[in-house]
Amino acid sequence: MTPAQNPRRSFHLPLFQGILPLNPKQIPWEITAGISFAAFAIPEVMGYTKIAGMPLVTGIYTILLPMAVFAIFGSSRHLVVGADSATAAIIASGLVTITAPGSSQYIAYASMIALFAAILLLLAGLLHLGFLADFLSHTVLIGFLTGVGIYISISELSEMFGIPPGSYGAPMQIAFFFRDLSLTNIPTLLVSLSVIGIIVLSDSFNNKFPGALLAIFGAIVTSWVLDLSSYGVAILGTVPEGLPHLSFPQISLYEIPKLLNISVACFIVILAQSAATSRAYAMKFSDTFNENVDLIGLSLANAAAGISGTFVVNGSPTKTEMVKSAGGRTQLTQLTTVFTVLIVLLFFTRPFAYLPTAVLSSMVFLIGLRLIDIEGMNALYRQRPVEFAVALITTMTVVVIGVEQGITVAIVLSIIAHLRHSYRPLNLLLVPKTGGAMRTIPIEEGQQAVEGLLIYRFGSNLYFANENSFTEEIIALAKKDGSLKWLCISATNIGDVDFTATEALKKVYTQLQKMSITLVLSDIVQPVMNELDRDGITRMIGRENIFESVQDVIEAYKKSAGSSR
Repeated sequence: MTPAQNPRRSFHLPLFQGILPLNPKQIPWEITAGISFAAFAIPEVMGYTKIAGMPLVTGIYTILLPMAVFAIFGSSRHLVVGADSATAAIIASGLVTITAPGSSQYIAYASMIALFAAILLLLAGLLHLGFLADFLSHTVLIGFLTGVGIYISISELSEMFGIPPGSYGAPMQIAFFFRDLSLTNIPTLLVSLSVIGIIVLSDSFNNKFPGALLAIFGAIVTSWVLDLSSYGVAILGTVPEGLPHLSFPQISLYEIPKLLNISVACFIVILAQSAATSRAYAMKFSDTFNENVDLIGLSLANAAAGISGTFVVNGSPTKTEMVKSAGGRTQLTQLTTVFTVLIVLLFFTRPFAYLPTAVLSSMVFLIGLRLIDIEGMNALYRQRPVEFAVALITTMTVVVIGVEQGITVAIVLSIIAHLRHSYRPLNLLLVPKTGGAMRTIPIEEGQQAVEGLLIYRFGSNLYFANENSFTEEIIALAKKDGSLKWLCISATNIGDVDFTATEALKKVYTQLQKMSITLVLSDIVQPVMNELDRDGITRMIGRENIFESVQDVIEAYKKSAGSSR
């Protein structure tokens, strides 16, 4: 079995697939990794909470019940589930125009979005729709996440400088930031620069050291000792302690439609990002996983998020890499992290009241910068200019219009890119080499395999969108040389044909017949042969003109040409 499961396999949901079997010698490493990961994850999810516009403690909730639920019900041994920058940005960009961030209504909306995403993920898992993740191309994901990074970084500038936040939307925020730059609160700016300096330096010296945790601890102590709030530095204030209160978010029915678009956007990002992360780490460690079981696990994790008063959770590539670097190899690491977070929530939330909000803004600013994939965009620019343009359009949509609209554009561009490859496939001619093997040559050369026989290989499935170019190209080849007697279509790359395609084959057959050219077929896979039988193509062309290989075609043509002399 490959790292991704076979979607035709019968579906079942055993527990602890991400933990069992467990090597007893690995348990101490898993526990150590879980405690270490908590030191990184708690500051990180606090930053994501800031992006989402939610109260700080709700971010910590994302690595409590949701993480525990996925560890129990998911199949991936490596995927780490929690708050994520992309889905947090989608939530904020969608809700910020509806209600005030951090309000009880805002929290209810965010929790309901998590429940709607859970329903969509559940349906996708039960209907074996994990393959849909493949339709959000890596190119547009580079552009989307780069746009999210720019959007996030810009949105935090004002609070890093102690300036009242301006209007919504990145362009307006930049304009208001420079307009109000004279209002900068110097102590707030010093806090921001100190936090950035600590995190950057700790990462450069030792990326396994929790620099963000040190920055938070130092800022809390400094704020308490120096009473930074008296210098105009905004602080968080009271942070609730204890466990989340489990309840269903209270919203009215007429409010549901305005949350559906946001929920669908989150669902798509979860689907694409979680599947890509699970696959990458399953291949890295030669493990297996079941995409559809993971979708069920993600669904239950989001349901847990929805009823525990927090927001959408996602399979996070950054957290997954953190766990791997810490030495974790199973979901036991995540369960250890959950226990550590539980201790923090019960006994250590009070000091967060002194935390300057600029600390979180600085952390989020750095998160945004790390999402900007300059290396990926540069590679696209150098190697695939057209795909670079697609990524750039996605980036600009996110930055200028919004994150929610950006994911819509990303989906549309991914579909267009897919259709572009199948609409204009690479079609070739086949000619024999010395020794009998075949080689490919460009269509433009028009070279016959042997005198009177042309072998044409179509480069993709044949369907309504490309049947016209298929027909025109074959007829043009037939008209190019008056000596042509047979034209063979090699169907090696054709794995499916639709009704329009079979009608196109009938048209090609009729046109070639008028030109006294025999149409023959080769290399047809059985499912396509079944379609041709059902639509009458094989009867029309004749079974004697359908061959297993192009070598058989050449041999039959030579016999035919010899007998006609």
